[in-house]
Amino acid sequence: MSLFPSEESQRLDAADPLASYRLRFSIPKMPDGTDTLYLCGNSLGLQSKDGIDALHAVVKDWAELGIEGYFTGDNPWVDYGTELRESEARLVGAKPLEVAVMNSLTVNLNLLLLSFYRPTPERHKIIIEDHTFPSDQYAFREQIRFHGFDPETSLVVLKPRPGEDWHRTEDILETIAKEGAETALVMMGGVNYYTGQFFDIATITKAGHDEGCTVGWDLAHAAGNLPLQLHDWNVDFAAWCHYKYLNSGPAAPGGAFV
Repeated sequence: MSLFPSEESQRLDAADPLASYRLRFSIPKMPDGTDTLYLCGNSLGLQSKDGIDALHAVVKDWAELGIEGYFTGDNPWVDYGTELRESEARLVGAKPLEVAVMNSLTVNLNLLLLSFYRPTPERHKIIIEDHTFPSDQYAFREQIRFHGFDPETSLVVLKPRPGEDWHRTEDILETIAKEGAETALVMMGGVNYYTGQFFDIATITKAGHDEGCTVGWDLAHAAGNLPLQLHDWNVDFAAWCHYKYLNSGPAAPGGAFV
């Protein structure tokens, strides 16, 4: 017996004030042509029809203006970096001068780690959550090795309690307090890609700062998905992508906050 009858689902769909937004995206069909319910936006967001129109306009400018497209036309390319700051800042709760659209998520993450992970013999640990995204794990391990330390002793992995999938905030704070004196960086995902848990960014950031740690966040699964206030939460740095919940398409540039 279904705990949520299909009639109730249909009623909620009919009352959804955002239902019309579905029409603004191209939704793939099954090989036999039947419609799909697309639940993969956490990996690659759907193609925006408005986005395609904007892309065609840029390509048209390229064809008609050539190099002059950097400085002329309706949207000169040279201004993209500064013009995107306003919307990007609103997206993550930051000031425009605190954000940049550039590179990819992993490139930005490594650049930020080079600047913010400054280990010493006394403080060399990085605290991360269990099931951190694999490419993040590679970056953390390589940064630790780059500075001459061993990931086996310098990487602290937060684990949920036995029989539980989500991390309790009090357990995270307890680990930060316990390991804080030897920790250079607390680096977590705003939303864990494996469980969907949205971490208490403000509380965890404050706990890290109280122990003298730098605190950074991978917001790949949070940006465009949940409300963020990076400036008010006193986050040190963050990185994210735009091809998941922001529907910018594969190979789109990433975002960074400092």
